[in-house]
Amino acid sequence: MAKTSQAGPETADFDLAIIGGGINGAGLARDAAGRGLKVLLVEMNDLAAGTSSASSKLIHGGLRYLEHRAFRLVREALSEREVLLGIAPHVVRPMRFVLPPALGQRSPLLLRFGLWLYDVLGARKLLPPSRTIDLTHNVVGQPLKRAFRYAFEYSDCWVDDSRLVVLNALDAAARGATIRTRTRCVRADRRGGLWELVLHDHGRRDTATAKVLVNAAGPWIGEVAENVLRKKLTARLRLIKGSHIVVRKLFDHDSGYIFQAPDKRVVFALPFAGEFTLIGTTDENFVGDLNSPAPSADEILYLCDVVNRYFRHPVTPDELAWSFSGVRALYDDGKGRPEDVTRDYHLELEAPRNEAPLLTIYGGKITTYRRLAEAAMVKLGRIFPGHAPWTARAKLPGGEFEQANWKEVLAEMQTRWPFLPEAMARRILRAYGLRAERFLGDAESLEALGPILTGDLTAAEIRYLVENEWAESAEDILWRRGKLGLTATADEREAIDRLIGVLRQAADQG
Repeated sequence: MAKTSQAGPETADFDLAIIGGGINGAGLARDAAGRGLKVLLVEMNDLAAGTSSASSKLIHGGLRYLEHRAFRLVREALSEREVLLGIAPHVVRPMRFVLPPALGQRSPLLLRFGLWLYDVLGARKLLPPSRTIDLTHNVVGQPLKRAFRYAFEYSDCWVDDSRLVVLNALDAAARGATIRTRTRCVRADRRGGLWELVLHDHGRRDTATAKVLVNAAGPWIGEVAENVLRKKLTARLRLIKGSHIVVRKLFDHDSGYIFQAPDKRVVFALPFAGEFTLIGTTDENFVGDLNSPAPSADEILYLCDVVNRYFRHPVTPDELAWSFSGVRALYDDGKGRPEDVTRDYHLELEAPRNEAPLLTIYGGKITTYRRLAEAAMVKLGRIFPGHAPWTARAKLPGGEFEQANWKEVLAEMQTRWPFLPEAMARRILRAYGLRAERFLGDAESLEALGPILTGDLTAAEIRYLVENEWAESAEDILWRRGKLGLTATADEREAIDRLIGVLRQAADQG
């Protein structure tokens, strides 16, 4: 925890203070801490509590962005697929996508050309190229209507988005960064060439000073500017809501689908959390409470209508197991339709003479968060010179193995802890990688991990999350450290919260 500072004009508690614990803030904290800077990250809620846990869970180039000629963004995003596969092989995995041509939509020739260009821009080394497949003799054709005889297949990647945020925060902390969740920055003032921050942390007031302040609050960057910094944003902000629905699984394989909608948008249908299918996303201008975005009835009907044009068995709104929305804070490039607004990131640096600099982050995709952090450090190069990029090859915590060896690592885990059911071992490896040892330890039976509170979630895993990953509630654990919230009952959630309370009380007394 940062101490109350009496710093003079030449000293500061931190080199860099970051407001916002989403993927952009956590990624920048990791990058800066690894360059030797003293970093503070404050997040008013839990890590990834906003948009960074409400994505489509994809590491992708954005096939449809080619139509907008966003070639730089697509090329950068495609190159990042394999970088993230390399540094986070536990939470990022390859996925094949099935794209069936449809009457009245883009021509098959245009789709094939787009996929060829996608392959060329991607500079693939690990991922296989696109191809044409016969749906009548392929498992991916079984859930589709018989009218679809063939499809195009290409590669992108799936990611557990909120765990990617937590892993970046873990690595930042391991490299010296101070990560403070449930800490709200209520005021920030330029004083003597430094920023002085007033923080509210679990009912306590605190202050800290920093040489540079970064507004990485995602959709809240406008509120932070107005209420914390008491100034207006220097660039235009566009808030766009994207909604998703989750239903019981519609197919029994590991590929995803990308469907063309009548309005020329695309909708994904993805395998999700074992027994479910994730469908999304929409694009709508957002006005409302940022703390509780939710899909509208029209958005839900829209997603159902699109997938029902392709799947044999219709999806209806009453089948939803879950639905969620995320609000993207995009740089407003003046485009009319929400889906046409650029998804590229935009960095605004204000560095008045003899005053502390302020960096504001607009937009960005979870795919390009690491490159965004590098670009931010370039922007701050005059203030913090002489630090080379390093994150492209440095493994994220738990990912100290190669993607190609994932099955071997799983087999080693099952050999060492043979009592783990295969589904549980897979879930744990996907979430924690080699860090799973930290709570599995020397256990010789499932009972040794303590009671199971929901699904296959044990007390030992909960203890690890509370003590090491900033988890403070059942919601943190069930929705942002995993997706066991899809099947947890109200009684199970209450039991988890009670256990967390006991663990936190013991930690306070210890």
